[in-house]
Amino acid sequence: MHNSTTSEFFDNLSLSTRSMAAEFCVAAELKNGQTVVVGCSTSEIAGYNLGTHSSKEIGIVVFEAIHSVFSEHGVYMAAQCCEHLNRAIIIEREAYGCFEIVNAVPSPQAGGAFAAAAFARFNDPIALAEIRADAGLDIGGTLIAMHLKRVAVPLRLVTACIGNASVVSARTRPLLFGGDRTDHDKRMM
Repeated sequence: MHNSTTSEFFDNLSLSTRSMAAEFCVAAELKNGQTVVVGCSTSEIAGYNLGTHSSKEIGIVVFEAIHSVFSEHGVYMAAQCCEHLNRAIIIEREAYGCFEIVNAVPSPQAGGAFAAAAFARFNDPIALAEIRADAGLDIGGTLIAMHLKRVAVPLRLVTACIGNASVVSARTRPLLFGGDRTDHDKRMM
């Protein structure tokens, strides 16, 4: 790992991740019951190329930090697996809606350390083939857009990196229907 694996590294990682998640909840104007898809490369956080040095410890720290903040806001987390599991989603059963359940249990080698941490720590985890989330966090270039609702609005966060991984985020909004004569609900923009 390019970074120190000391407790100081993990403490800083937890603090910066919690700060980023809290900032994101405000910027995305998340509401109780909404779902956020999170993709996370522990390899990128550690300073390696995507998918080359999965870290169970980093996965746990980042998951716990984001999950605690989202729980405080009443928001569900959908953890995206890596391409080895076709970017399946790990989510609490109560939040899955009508999407197709698949039989897969992520591990650091297939699915990624972050998704494995989610599966191990959720109360009643299930894997889904896909989801249409209300917002998303992409830590390390994991390509979460396929799991967002149709109209994504990019967000610029002050916290642009977690460890060595860049952070990209978005919220979604409903499609605008109608032409010039149509009024639109400004609260949904």
